[in-house]
Amino acid sequence: MSPLFRFHREAAAAIAASPQAVFAFLDDHRRLTAHMEKPSLMTAGATMKIETDSQQGQAVGSLIRMNGRILGISLCVEETVSEYRPPFRKTWETRGEPRLLVIGGYRMGFELTPKASKTHLRVWIDYNLPSGIPERWLGRILGDAYANWCVTRMVRDAARAF
Repeated sequence: MSPLFRFHREAAAAIAASPQAVFAFLDDHRRLTAHMEKPSLMTAGATMKIETDSQQGQAVGSLIRMNGRILGISLCVEETVSEYRPPFRKTWETRGEPRLLVIGGYRMGFELTPKASKTHLRVWIDYNLPSGIPERWLGRILGDAYANWCVTRMVRDAARAF
């Protein structure tokens, strides 16, 4: 975990596909964050709209934006790809102060390791609590559960694709 971030969650699985195939699946940020575009209990029924720049989140410096509303509150986060090493590793992190309810700034990524005829996938998030007082309080209660849900869903969605 980075000294810049206080909390860490990760999930992993063995995927029955090559690192190239798994990377190609995960490298589509809309596919990777599909769980955010569907209403769920973890998002209190809210959804986020994902937008990417012309590089589609597939190059260092590429921008990814997510916007939405939850319980009448506007949410917004902007991410930038900070590491891009196909077919083994990709990392992205927040730019500026995100407007989220249970987590604050974060660095997130995935790592792929070939293992016999499978690929070991690890998805992680290093994050801080939000800076606002009500959000920080909510983050202390729900931040770990939300972060765990995100990384688990990304791994589960990748495993189901193969």
